[in-house]
Amino acid sequence: MAQLLRVQNFNVSSDGIGAGEDQSLERPFGHVEPERLFAWAGATASWPMRTDPGGSRGLDDYLTRDYARNIGAEIMGRNKFGPQRGPWQDHEWQGWWGDEPPFRTPVFVLTHHKRPSLTLSDTTFHFVDGDPATVLEQAREAAQGKDVRLGGGVRTIRQFLDADLVDTMHIAVSPVKLGAGLRLWESPDELLDRFHLEVVPSPSGAVTHHLFWRK
Repeated sequence: MAQLLRVQNFNVSSDGIGAGEDQSLERPFGHVEPERLFAWAGATASWPMRTDPGGSRGLDDYLTRDYARNIGAEIMGRNKFGPQRGPWQDHEWQGWWGDEPPFRTPVFVLTHHKRPSLTLSDTTFHFVDGDPATVLEQAREAAQGKDVRLGGGVRTIRQFLDADLVDTMHIAVSPVKLGAGLRLWESPDELLDRFHLEVVPSPSGAVTHHLFWRK
């Protein structure tokens, strides 16, 4: 069976914006408040950062749990790892994800400035400079037969879409309009030449799930 390249639980606003401008160490999503996009997932019983019992079940919870299913590696853009641009100035700072990153797989970080691989708990970050097809082949080999998750951000997803390498996507569209920022699309209809699309409103009313799969 083919190894899929999957976008899982990627969040955008109703006007297609997945992150704000002016990213910094203190504000990973720039001017956008991430809670405005992620509230649906944070309310579920399976939200991995939940510290109290409870949370919702149903469709939102199922998709939250599905995030890690059959994933053997991840590809992410450099600015999902951290806000630094240009040559790495500080190898001591080890990214936004703490001592126990949630990925638990090899992670391939796209960057024009390589650095040694970094292992934190059961996640190893590899810093790679290559075209999308080459990086995907590296990730597939590391995934050992499982699928590869394309983690974002917006520019990284667009890069792999433009290279026609994405097999499936789950895009969670929150009912907020942000007006400015990094835009995944003007309309999801832009992708209908290559993908089937099913739009599923959540019973919670907090999000609409857009499920894409390759034609």
